[in-house]
Amino acid sequence: MSFADIVTAILLPAGAAFSFVGALGALRFPDLLSRLHAATKPQTIGLLLVLAGVAPQTDTLTAAAPLLLVAVFQLITAPVAAQTIGAAAYRTGGIDGDRLVVDESDGT
Repeated sequence: MSFADIVTAILLPAGAAFSFVGALGALRFPDLLSRLHAATKPQTIGLLLVLAGVAPQTDTLTAAAPLLLVAVFQLITAPVAAQTIGAAAYRTGGIDGDRLVVDESDGT
């Protein structure tokens, strides 16, 4: 068993576990903001771990380059999407203000 196989054997299940926990949180958390947190943070880390686990199995750097592009795209788009969804939900009244500890958007 090579070093690349060991790295892959560690990172792939770790990434799957993070993704599973994120999906479970998105199903079980009570409100939109908690679900957004669960859908973005562990899912992003899970995907990055899976990509890092697949990378050692590629033969060349050019074969691993798309994995890096996917990782960068995920790191850029996931927080922006969560912020946009959260802001839209706040503006339309979809967020219970009583559950917020600090509300910096209330305009007062």
